[in-house]
Amino acid sequence: MSDTLIRPFRIAVPDADLDDLRNRLSRTRWPEPETVDDWSQGIPLDYTRELAEYWATDYDWRAREAALNRFDHYVTELDGLDIHFIHQRSSQPDAFPLLITHGWPGSVVEFHKVIEPLTQAGFDVVCPSLPGYGFSGKPTSTGWGIERIAQAWDTLMTRLGYARYGAQGGDWSAAVTTQIGRNVGHCVGIHVNMPIASPPPDRPGETSEELQQTLERLHYYRTQDSGYMRQQSTRPQTLGYGLVDSPVGQLAWIVEKFWSWMDCDGHPENVLSREELLDNVMLYWTTASATSSARLYWESGKAFGNGEYVSLPTGIASFPEEILRSPRSWCEKVYNVTHFTTMPRGGHFAAFEQPELFVDDVRAFFDTVR
Repeated sequence: MSDTLIRPFRIAVPDADLDDLRNRLSRTRWPEPETVDDWSQGIPLDYTRELAEYWATDYDWRAREAALNRFDHYVTELDGLDIHFIHQRSSQPDAFPLLITHGWPGSVVEFHKVIEPLTQAGFDVVCPSLPGYGFSGKPTSTGWGIERIAQAWDTLMTRLGYARYGAQGGDWSAAVTTQIGRNVGHCVGIHVNMPIASPPPDRPGETSEELQQTLERLHYYRTQDSGYMRQQSTRPQTLGYGLVDSPVGQLAWIVEKFWSWMDCDGHPENVLSREELLDNVMLYWTTASATSSARLYWESGKAFGNGEYVSLPTGIASFPEEILRSPRSWCEKVYNVTHFTTMPRGGHFAAFEQPELFVDDVRAFFDTVR
């Protein structure tokens, strides 16, 4: 019988792990520099060394850990696996439950700027860590794909006492949230910032500038920006040996994607602080979850194709620098789109990059289904 107990959790990385991190950083074996003057061959050597030096000498994990522990953390067993989650209740009466999920290479750190504003806006916020990510358990057998996660998340929300709730997500969590919408269950509406939609087979007369930009972005992603996905969806175990052993390897693998996928005008620190970038890396490094997180691609690498129509009311926030930005006409083939916002700025990590725009849009949509 599954354990339905909800256990309090507190982030507490052992001192020995922090000492080991600094030791490994000091012994990094560096490659030669790139032969170009941009990021086209990957994250530049000079910036990587600078960020790693900051990580080793100036970054204060204990202060960042305390900041994350201001939220209420818990663990519960779902379908045989321990799942970590933040559950922050609103002080407002009749608050609406909102499930928000992260993706790769993100974590619950992405939501640290939106949890409090959402609770103030009358939401009970639940932010779980995906299986194999962060402080959640690591699956020891196959089968933890999108469908199973969606079912587990519905169980989590009912276990917390919610008979109806809303769900939000982008990246992998857009796939999870979309599947929750298909399952219906206790969910009454979904909001996504990376809708799972593909070009319809017939697009007569579609020559708009938006469409051209969408197709160019899709071509760039497929030809220049998707190598990580091919590796993680085919050989996650092989990749993991390097990333779990090398903190600089883990840092580079993640931060390069933040540069590529954010609306950051060429540099990730134009949008996020070094602390925020490293906070997110720490949730992978301290839990040694490079392999277990990548395995989701092996489990559900084809989850981003079109599937059964989502009949639940769906809100979509379309950010200009999203990896895959789908026009509303494509989305309407997959979702019952009742709310669509074209954002003025922002990229893939919506809540992290543009917390105010994110909160305003989430609130506007869910106010229609509360």
